[in-house]
Formats: sequence, C-alpha cells, structure tokens
Amino acid sequence: MKIAFSPCPNDTFVFHAWAHGLVPGAPELEIQYADIDITNTLATRVEGPEVMKISYAALPWVLKDYALIPCGGALGRGCGPLVLTHADGTDPSVISGKRVAVPSERSTAYLLFRLWAAQNVPGGVGEIVVMPFHEIMPAVRDGRIDAGLVIHEARFTYQNYGLSLLQDLGSWWETDTNLPIPLGAIIARRHMDLEALTKWTRASVEYAWAHPEASLDYVMRHAQELSVEVAKAHIDLYVNEFTRDLGEDGFAAITALLGRAAEEGLVPKIDLSALRW
Repeated sequence: MKIAFSPCPNDTFVFHAWAHGLVPGAPELEIQYADIDITNTLATRVEGPEVMKISYAALPWVLKDYALIPCGGALGRGCGPLVLTHADGTDPSVISGKRVAVPSERSTAYLLFRLWAAQNVPGGVGEIVVMPFHEIMPAVRDGRIDAGLVIHEARFTYQNYGLSLLQDLGSWWETDTNLPIPLGAIIARRHMDLEALTKWTRASVEYAWAHPEASLDYVMRHAQELSVEVAKAHIDLYVNEFTRDLGEDGFAAITALLGRAAEEGLVPKIDLSALRW
C-alpha cells in the first residue's frame, strides 16, 4: 500500500511500527517521505498515494476523493505556528503592508495567520512569499523578508537566529476558540477499508507509546539533523490524545477552522458533515 508522510519526528514515530511490520494484519507499506506542502499537492492527483498526511487546510480540496482517518494526525494545544520578526515587540502593526514568508498557502499555519491578521493587522499584510520552511528563519534574519510564519521544530530553535516572537498563533487560536489546533490530517481514498485503516493506524500509535525507544533510530535517520532532545520534544508536543482519536473536541476544532476559513474565502466551502463517515 502506498503511503506518504513527512520525515518529521512525529510522523516517523507514529508510523514506525506499521512501516516495520509490527502491526498485525496491516499491509506492507511503500513509503514516500515528503514535506506536507508536497503531499497537499499529491492529494489532488489521480495517481496520488492511497494514504497520506496532509494539512487540514488542504482537506476541502480533496474531501470528495479522500476520507479523514480519525487518528494518526496532529492536533494539539501549545503547538501552534509562530510569527517571527527580527525586531523586538508584539505590536502586530509592525507587519502592516510588509513581506511575510510562509511555508505553504494550503497549510493550517497559513489559515491561522490570515484569520489572525484579519483581526489584528491594520490594513493587512503585504506580499506573501512561499518558501520551504527551513529557509524562512534565515531569510528573516538576513532582512530579505520582514516576517516569517514558522512551523515544526522552529518553535524550539528560532532564538538561535536572533529572531523575536510577534505572535504565537496557537495561543491566539486557543484563546479565541477554546479548541485545539488542527494541524496535520491522515487521509485515505474513500474506496478503501477505512475501519481497517483506522485500526492499523491506531495500533501503530499505541505501539509507539508502548515502546518509545524502538523507533529512535528510524526517527533520527529522517530527522533532518535535529538533536535527539529536539526530536523527542517534537514528538511529545505533536503526538498526543488527538493522535489516538480525534474525539468531539478534535472534530469541533476542524469544523471551526475550515468553517471560518471558508467564510474568509481562504478555502472552498464544504459539507462539514462529510468529515465523518
């Protein structure tokens, strides 16, 4: 079975057991490692993998062909994207009309940024520049970009670039909605056995928690030069109770994000009841 997910520690931690034949009854995986901006695009293609990790922000474009698997993904609290600048201060007006780098225009981070900016940045931001997430902090540091929207392990390392936090978008979202942040979704083509896929994914998550050291070599092999400490902090933050099961709060968070984004014209309007099957 073809599957695509990122090489980030949370994804390799979650899928280690399945990838290594440790989930009883689960089919062998043919894995494509790809950053989420790539999988967001793969999901729109007829030949896209049967299962993949995408951003919740990309879900409205693919929900006709793919179903949401209610486990294995990334939602949480205290794990939102950050808006960084080179200057000190937390006044959002400093990015009015400015150039802002983002890792994708079909990402939860981008939706949160645009929803926050609509409420808080007078006159709105200026040019949006899409670039790979690992290039954003150096670009802000070097003055090529006025502000950057960062994700993943950048939350733990941005101080190393001499950058300042303008806004934690996760904190803003949680205060505004009292809901977790929907980041990454596991999806599967609708013709597949969705109940079995859910069972195998959840079993892989539970194996990872029961044997946390078993996946360490696999995680670090794909961790893009992260230290073991940062990789473990990444896993602790993004693999949580919502990874085991979305639950009512998880579905409420997804509905709130996609509903608000559709009202702002950032994503297509969808039948939100189609999130469940």
